[in-house]
Amino acid sequence: MSDYYDLVVIGAGPAGLTAAIYGCRAGLSVLVIEKNAAGGQMLLTGNIENWPGTALITGHELSEQIRAQAEAFGAKFKSGEVESLSSAEGTERLITTADGSVTARAVIVATGAYHKSLGCPGGQEFHGRGISYCAICDAGFFRNQEVAVVGGGNTALEQAMYLTNHASKVHLIHRRNKFRADKMVQDRLEKFPKIQKVMDTVVDAIHGTDEVESVKVRHLPTGSVQNLAVNGVFLFVGSAPNSEFLPPEVLRAPGGWVSTDRSLQTSWPGVFAAGDVRDTELRQIVTATGDGALAAMNVYRYLEGDLESSHE
Repeated sequence: MSDYYDLVVIGAGPAGLTAAIYGCRAGLSVLVIEKNAAGGQMLLTGNIENWPGTALITGHELSEQIRAQAEAFGAKFKSGEVESLSSAEGTERLITTADGSVTARAVIVATGAYHKSLGCPGGQEFHGRGISYCAICDAGFFRNQEVAVVGGGNTALEQAMYLTNHASKVHLIHRRNKFRADKMVQDRLEKFPKIQKVMDTVVDAIHGTDEVESVKVRHLPTGSVQNLAVNGVFLFVGSAPNSEFLPPEVLRAPGGWVSTDRSLQTSWPGVFAAGDVRDTELRQIVTATGDGALAAMNVYRYLEGDLESSHE
């Protein structure tokens, strides 16, 4: 495998895989580096209902299909976790992993984000089997069933309200005695009788056999414990980008999200960002693929000398 490429894509989720497809189609030599299996967080998704043109597909199936398409166009893949991104000769970039380094004329950072978990028993085991981080994606799987939503910010409340279109009852669990969401959002919440507020309460465990069957919750002021029979648990306790390895030259927004201009170029020329790692309003598979396509085409323009950064 060559150690020099026109484009190195760091991350093989939907953004990274799509970037590889578009980069290859533009005639660039492309290497994709992924620390785990190709697919990223898609692999944690059991069923996907909102991929345009496909009524239902598993995250694993969609990941395999997009990777196969990227390979068919000529993308190369390398397993490993990127430890650093630094300058090489001229404007080239050096990408270092535990197995060595590769040099690229341009880089797309598509390392995604990770959902903060509860850190309780069952909090990892039931990913994709009752635990979800997206009501818009997965609400349809819980029609006429009881579910729990954990969180107290705008996202948690808005997703709880959305879930009432499908679930029979929504237990909204928050560790404090009042929500952090905007007042307007809290006022709207009062119009949804299916939502039961469970305040001053934390989740101690998530139970089930093959799928989620209940959550064990503890009321903080009294210490009393109860089990809520639910089939789904939607977690909105925050997320964080996989951007720790990036150098100071790549500016980030609060929370570590990578800042980009409208071409998806970062503050460091030749380094672009796409997908969930980016400072963006919506993090979905479809928006990540759009980012990947745009970033790759702008990499081509950059390498042709036809792209200027709009960073101020």
